[in-house]
Amino acid sequence: MRNPTRSCAAALLLLVALGCHRAGDTTAAPALPGADVVLVTIDTLRADAVGFAGNRPVATPTLDRLAAAGRVFTDAHAHSVVTLPSHVNILTGRYPYQHGVRENSGFVLASSVPTLATLLGRAGYTTGAFVAAYPLDRHFGLAASFGTYDDSFPRGSDPSRFVLAERRGDQVVAPALAWWRQQQGKRRFLWVHLYDPHAAYAPPEPFASRYRDDPYLGEVAATDSYLAPLLDPLLHGGVPPALVVVTADHGEALGDHGELTHGLFAYEATLKVPLVVWYPGIRAGADARPARHVDVVPTVLAALGLPVPGELPGSSLLGPPPASPQSYFESLSTCLNRGWAPLRGMLRERHKYVDLPLPELYDLASDPREEHNLVDTDRRGARELQRALPAESAWPPRRGSVAAEEAARLRSLGYSAGATAPPATYTAADDPKRLVGLDRQVHQLIDAYSRGHYTDAVALGRAVVAARPGMAEGYEDLALALRQLDRPREAITVLRSALARGVAAESLRRQLGMTLAEAGQPAAAVELLAPLAQRPGADPPTLDALGIALSDAGRHDEAVRVLERAVAEYPQDPGGYENLGIVLLRRGDAAGARQRLRSALELNPRLPISWNTLGVALYQLEGPAAAIDAWAKAVALDPQQLDALFNLGLVAAAAGRPAQARDALSRFVATAPPGRAADVQRARQVLARLRG
Repeated sequence: MRNPTRSCAAALLLLVALGCHRAGDTTAAPALPGADVVLVTIDTLRADAVGFAGNRPVATPTLDRLAAAGRVFTDAHAHSVVTLPSHVNILTGRYPYQHGVRENSGFVLASSVPTLATLLGRAGYTTGAFVAAYPLDRHFGLAASFGTYDDSFPRGSDPSRFVLAERRGDQVVAPALAWWRQQQGKRRFLWVHLYDPHAAYAPPEPFASRYRDDPYLGEVAATDSYLAPLLDPLLHGGVPPALVVVTADHGEALGDHGELTHGLFAYEATLKVPLVVWYPGIRAGADARPARHVDVVPTVLAALGLPVPGELPGSSLLGPPPASPQSYFESLSTCLNRGWAPLRGMLRERHKYVDLPLPELYDLASDPREEHNLVDTDRRGARELQRALPAESAWPPRRGSVAAEEAARLRSLGYSAGATAPPATYTAADDPKRLVGLDRQVHQLIDAYSRGHYTDAVALGRAVVAARPGMAEGYEDLALALRQLDRPREAITVLRSALARGVAAESLRRQLGMTLAEAGQPAAAVELLAPLAQRPGADPPTLDALGIALSDAGRHDEAVRVLERAVAEYPQDPGGYENLGIVLLRRGDAAGARQRLRSALELNPRLPISWNTLGVALYQLEGPAAAIDAWAKAVALDPQQLDALFNLGLVAAAAGRPAQARDALSRFVATAPPGRAADVQRARQVLARLRG
């Protein structure tokens, strides 16, 4: 993959500091006591992808104005290269091994760990957070410390499961601004998270046309435009004045070192981040000191004149630079999810050590692109940095189970999210540098699946399984593609082969249960799913799958009880309402189904399965016109919604709407799989009558 920002990169790698804040440290006098605070985090934003960093092809006027008036830390680094742990680092001022959140899935921030919102709340601030994507869902623990936590991105059924509707930046900024204005007169802390630069890159117009050859930069430019209504008024004399911090959770590889996106390595393309601090009267300009995400909380607190907890490892970036700069970082996703070697490392005095089975050492002053590994020529330096790795970061971390919804949503964002038991030892064969080609295949598999190229996804899935037979992710993705091709029995064989190999992942058993139900074996599905659903805190997809399997087995009353539990325990998840509507319709309760399906659509109006099922209920209760309208909405949302196409075509034909009927039935005949042969024959018969 061509790196669209490489030509703009200056020296990408400098140094970061670790463990420099101690109780009793002195810092500069408060810069803005009692000020409002605005924290903006931009997902997946490379340090060299903005105009103020010298990137001429991209237009980022809002951020450039902020940078021109503020302090730009040109050597700022993250400690994690995926969204959730990096944001927890920023908001707690702690390293990942200190707060315990090491990856996007399977970890929840403990309520006992204070965040910046906790500390500012104690100081009398009203706190609000507005986030754009599932890795920051309230389920992961950050919401507990905020008075308002808006994570209103879409939830509910999606037949492809890899495609997750993204809440665009302007849809995040608008409610954030409304909250900001509603809290006028109070001391306010606002956190705004924008997700747009994350893959897949699909900027809206006019940015899509302007950046046709570089859609990543198009997303960056669009993000900048979304921030203008929030940041420009603050820069132009907002009352009261505010302290503004803008950074990224991590960068994006864009092909550097063979990595397509992020989460695999921790080279500077993903570890280095932009960081700007602004408030009225700040000494503007570039600041080359080492800066870290763990410094954000102490910087804000010190600027406001509030005490900085002595146990925090960071220090205020507005005070004197630390005397001994060093920093810890890690990339653990592929270890936890695929069984590959864990990556940890240290930065100190412009040297970077990466602890892997094939270790790496770089002199960042002379080799900013990390092209010359010095581990064999500077063994003393490598040993010193290896010994500096914090003992508390030792492997493995404690991790909880990964729920089905969690795994599906994170995979839809390009993150692996399985759970693979770590081996006792790691060898060079487990080093991610040796597995970068396999990582690329996994990305290609997900891309093919997301585009509906399921046959290609199956071929790629088989290749991934053959290359790494102990990795659960390959089996799961292969089985999903086979299910989309209406080949559930092959999917069952794939999943059972994984379990027979000892690939111990609860997600494999859950998907096997769902697939057994699809294959007409509901009793076997119930037997497999019931123990998973009986656990306290069982996730919505597990409860939904068991409910549908029970219904498929003719046990409708039991199914209703399970799905009522899902609705009661997860009232904001439309999946329970949707599946309850399906079961009530099967039980002959069209009115009850209509009520539940409308509840699902109130939570998320873009659910094609809910619209299709509602159409059936409306046909029974209100007649063809209402039903046709519901089915038309279903196929508009998902052109591959075959049941809705079939229903729409038959009923429109009977209702004297030949054009609508011909369109729906023609599309159904063209896309229906071999398993729907009888329906295809009926559709062709109706089409023949309409054409005759």
